[in-house]
Amino acid sequence: MSIRVIVADDQDLVRTGLVMILGAQPGIEVVGEAADGIAALDLAARLRPDVLLVDIRMPGLDGVEVTRRLAGPDVSDPMAVVVITTFDLDEYILGALRAGARGFLLKDAGPELLAQAVHAAANGDALIAPNVTRRLLTTFADQAPAVPVQPLDPLTPREEEVLALVARGRTNAEIATELFVGLSTVKTHVAALMTKLGARNRVEIAMWAHDTRRVAGPRSGHAERVE
Repeated sequence: MSIRVIVADDQDLVRTGLVMILGAQPGIEVVGEAADGIAALDLAARLRPDVLLVDIRMPGLDGVEVTRRLAGPDVSDPMAVVVITTFDLDEYILGALRAGARGFLLKDAGPELLAQAVHAAANGDALIAPNVTRRLLTTFADQAPAVPVQPLDPLTPREEEVLALVARGRTNAEIATELFVGLSTVKTHVAALMTKLGARNRVEIAMWAHDTRRVAGPRSGHAERVE
């Protein structure tokens, strides 16, 4: 069955473009469009889509508040929300993730990454654009990290490999290619890492990896290589 998606963006041209891109992807069906946050909430309540793709800046209610109301920690039956925006401002990124977003993309992400984010959200996974992951790590480079929590169950050698690649901003598909394993195997390892580390998303996995010196990068005082 196709993944049913609602697209919410106040700019008609952008919204139309997103609808066309998603509609051309196999396994994805756009079932509704909204030009503001209030309309997005109404459509979500009536249509119960598999995934909502919401812009950060919208009239009525912004994307963070829409996310909080549909996917926040107090929501009994949360929906899958992916936030997409032109603005890579740190408060937007953090606000969306804390509100319960299962993905965060910039609008220049491209059709492939957009489709990946929708599929990931529908499957209960989270996809944060690699450049956003690197930006967050760089932003927090000067903050003194807290003592990282150690997992009760040690990481397996394969989980350590996946951890290092997540920390470098690799997507699940890229990790699968580099490790010569299936995509479902990568998802299983990422889910295990989240459970063991108590992480809510890929950014928190990456931050833990840097704080424990698993990889060199902004969190440990070195420059992260951007690919």
